[in-house]
Amino acid sequence: MTARRIIAFGIIAAAGTVAPACARQPYDGLWNVTILTRAGNCEPLVQLPLTVTDGRVSGAADVSGSIGRQGIVKVSIRGAYANGQLSGNAGSGRWNGASSGIACSGRWEASRR
Repeated sequence: MTARRIIAFGIIAAAGTVAPACARQPYDGLWNVTILTRAGNCEPLVQLPLTVTDGRVSGAADVSGSIGRQGIVKVSIRGAYANGQLSGNAGSGRWNGASSGIACSGRWEASRR
């Protein structure tokens, strides 16, 4: 095998191992999320900027969760639990939690920046 073929093979092999680590998930990016309370004593409206990186959700608030490749949302925000669906650059769903031990619930809406 010539040196040129060895180098070309090495570059192709390296590209194959690096690409998955750099691959973006379909919903990665910055999102604006509006949380609306429909029942209970929780704050009536909260707006949060959230970031999705490799399908993991993070933000300034106490946030953890994930977005699946098909846009399925499963997130915990400040002790409340949310689920729903993203599609393209928007999404919505439901949430539930508590404030001072009293149950709260509502909807959330999101749009990608």
